[in-house]
Amino acid sequence: MRQSDHQTIKVMTGNEACAEAAIVSGMRFFAGYPITPSSEIAEVLSRRLPEVGGVFIQMEDEIASMGAIIGASLAGVKSMTATSGPGFSLMQENIGYASMAEVPVVVVNVQRGGPSTGLPTLPSQADVQQARWGTHGDHPVIAVCPSTVRETYDWTVEAFNLSERYRVPVILLLDEIVGHVNEKLIHPEPNDIKIVDRVRTTEPPDKYIPYRITETDIPPMADYGSGYRFNVTGLSHDETGFPTNSPEKIDALYRRINRKIERYRNEIVFYKRELLEDAKICVVAYGSSARSARRAIHEARAVGVKVGLFQPYVLWPFPDVELNNIAQQIKHFIVPEMNLGQIAHEVACVTKTIPIKVTRVDGNLITPGEILERIKDVSL
Repeated sequence: MRQSDHQTIKVMTGNEACAEAAIVSGMRFFAGYPITPSSEIAEVLSRRLPEVGGVFIQMEDEIASMGAIIGASLAGVKSMTATSGPGFSLMQENIGYASMAEVPVVVVNVQRGGPSTGLPTLPSQADVQQARWGTHGDHPVIAVCPSTVRETYDWTVEAFNLSERYRVPVILLLDEIVGHVNEKLIHPEPNDIKIVDRVRTTEPPDKYIPYRITETDIPPMADYGSGYRFNVTGLSHDETGFPTNSPEKIDALYRRINRKIERYRNEIVFYKRELLEDAKICVVAYGSSARSARRAIHEARAVGVKVGLFQPYVLWPFPDVELNNIAQQIKHFIVPEMNLGQIAHEVACVTKTIPIKVTRVDGNLITPGEILERIKDVSL
């Protein structure tokens, strides 16, 4: 490590960057269970959290880990867990609980091959639909997906900001490649990092209604242990937090907790367009596959092919409006991903086209050459 122009420069992995960014974000409680390829996040935080006055707990399993971070968040502490593969599956019921109870938490999923035990040490991108629909019922969720170590740092911070602002679980989707690749990271200055904290109630405890419908659709929070007593449940509930069987109140609850994401989607959805101004071919890529896609489009441009890249950093809510706008000028969409076409399915629905899939499920990265080959095929 060295200082250059008052900036800290360090070579680190995506998992290490995630852990350090979580600390910067104000995260002070981590509960998790070791699982490849996410274990380094827990290892770093087991050392770093006590140094900053935080708490690290290794739980007995992933179910308990989710329960612990929900409880810590309700007590007013920014909280996170990290997992992979079958561990993410075990967390789904409590992710649904956090969605229903509107508890801000961050869940890191460093994806590996599956299903079941699958490929514990090899990469995959096969959890993107699970990140959206893994828990049952109509529920709100935000899922973000960086592709580099620096993006992992930035999007870990943003995951906490989104979770705190909208009172919703945020899934940070890495994969084994992004989690374990070593890259240079120039740490941003503290004053350059935007930190968002949850809105807390200004009402006295005897007047506080935990799920009061507000103009923003996002009720202010109170912290357990600070004099406020209120009910939290995974059951359908009214503004007081107690269960209800009233059709009108149930309908209002479900529509509000989902509406708060759609209402602010333009502030949530984020993506990068590259060389799309005159493109007739669009590669849609995310996570580590976007690294290969970027190289492929530049090599194709060098031989005169009009191709560009659309890289969504927020996968859910899906950037359907933005892709539909691009579709007006594009003849072919190519979607490289380390699964059998999960985001390609979304692209097809949005653009009303049949995208060309470039898929791998053998635990190996999709190479620039594989993408370039398909670009050349459709450009002929």
